[in-house]
Amino acid sequence: MAASNWDELTGGLADDDLAKITVFRDFCRGLPDVDERIQTSQVAYARVRVFTSGYIKSHYLELGVELLREVSDPKPRTTFATSKRVTMHRYSLRHLEQFDDAIRALIREASETVGPGTRTGGTAD
Repeated sequence: MAASNWDELTGGLADDDLAKITVFRDFCRGLPDVDERIQTSQVAYARVRVFTSGYIKSHYLELGVELLREVSDPKPRTTFATSKRVTMHRYSLRHLEQFDDAIRALIREASETVGPGTRTGGTAD
């Protein structure tokens, strides 16, 4: 079922756009104890709670990364609270090389802190 959903999500993407979302997917699937949740509009990753999601829009890899703190480096496009403790950080990455070590570190942090869905990681979904 996931393969057909992945195909539906990525069907018709340009090669560059497919490369962007695939590098995001490969990185997230390499994190421990991660559940992939593919919908027709986005792919999300969770342990107990979703901690990151991504999709392609107008040749940008649009990422959401949920953290227990606000970050300014790398500077997000926008931030907003998703619970009392958790802040969503939105990033728009135009080029594949923008999915760099700094973004990977934030996603890893989100997996370790928000993903478990504990009292310190927000509410369980």
